[in-house]
Amino acid sequence: MKNKVQLVGRIGKDPELKTVGSGLAMLRMSIATNERFKAADGEWKDDTQWHPVVAWGKQAERLASSLRKGSGIVLEGRLMHRSYEAKDGSKRMSTEVVLSDYQLLAPKAEPVMAEADEQ
Repeated sequence: MKNKVQLVGRIGKDPELKTVGSGLAMLRMSIATNERFKAADGEWKDDTQWHPVVAWGKQAERLASSLRKGSGIVLEGRLMHRSYEAKDGSKRMSTEVVLSDYQLLAPKAEPVMAEADEQ
């Protein structure tokens, strides 16, 4: 059995690149995925889910230079669950995708404005 997740989505905000430990690069980003479905009332609904993603090392450095808010990405990784103690002393859980492989999608096409004919 294997822990594997695949997502196709867009970057929610510019990724954050940090250096941790002994100079290891770490990149954090949030990916939005969207599912469109027809609800019981017949109306179309959108269900947007946000997925925290982390990348490490050279991969993190490459992504930091090529991703911006709105960039499309297909990614593969594994789910990592962590528990930690918050500042108020409460126990918290977090889940993130640890990136293993990715492919960048072509940028969104910009709308083309037709120029008015001047006479």
